[in-house]
Amino acid sequence: MKKVYGSAAEALDGLLFDGMQIAAGGFGLCGIPELLLQAIKEAGTKDLTFASNNAGVDDFGIGILLQTRQVKKMISSYVGENAEFMRQYLSGELELEFNPQGTLAERMRAGGAGIPGFYTKTGVGTQIAEGKEHKDFRGETYIMEEGIFADLSIVKAWKADTTGNAIFRKTARNFNPPAAMCGKVCVMEVEEIVEPGELDPDHIHLPGIYVHRLIQGEHEKRIEKVTTRPAA
Repeated sequence: MKKVYGSAAEALDGLLFDGMQIAAGGFGLCGIPELLLQAIKEAGTKDLTFASNNAGVDDFGIGILLQTRQVKKMISSYVGENAEFMRQYLSGELELEFNPQGTLAERMRAGGAGIPGFYTKTGVGTQIAEGKEHKDFRGETYIMEEGIFADLSIVKAWKADTTGNAIFRKTARNFNPPAAMCGKVCVMEVEEIVEPGELDPDHIHLPGIYVHRLIQGEHEKRIEKVTTRPAA
């Protein structure tokens, strides 16, 4: 089965529709599937729900889709560094479902493993727990969180072979593996594509069975914040 496509637009062809849910990898500005996000922007797909740790910044990552009002809801852990995200949320234009980072990662992983829900102590007694099932285990209270089953996963890896076996470089690994697992279809962008057998099996972070389509492209290496010492 062909997995390598010539461009982000080609790889997303036939997969996008209004109102869909997308799981996206990335953490801050690290490991963001920027080429696929740009292609979604250009496709004009709207009323999107994104499950992602955050939304990048105003002009990068999911932030570019907030600017064009293509995102209806965010399932996220962190909303800082993105003024438009905060503005839309505070004005009631954007729905927001807060998740602790570990809970969000586990919700994605659970979806990929076919697990519909799980119990966690994280969030008990806070706004996170409102409206969720509570259950006691061994004298302690837990809340139930549902697995995320997305229509599409978009992720970014450092290197992959043509069958989709992928390696993520350092912290760019972040949410990418669990995000890749929980979508009905996973599209991955990578910096380099190699032939099967060129990657050490012990170094694979994401098995190709989870990846349906992939592209190779140039990526921007951004630094989220630069702090320097005043000149002497």
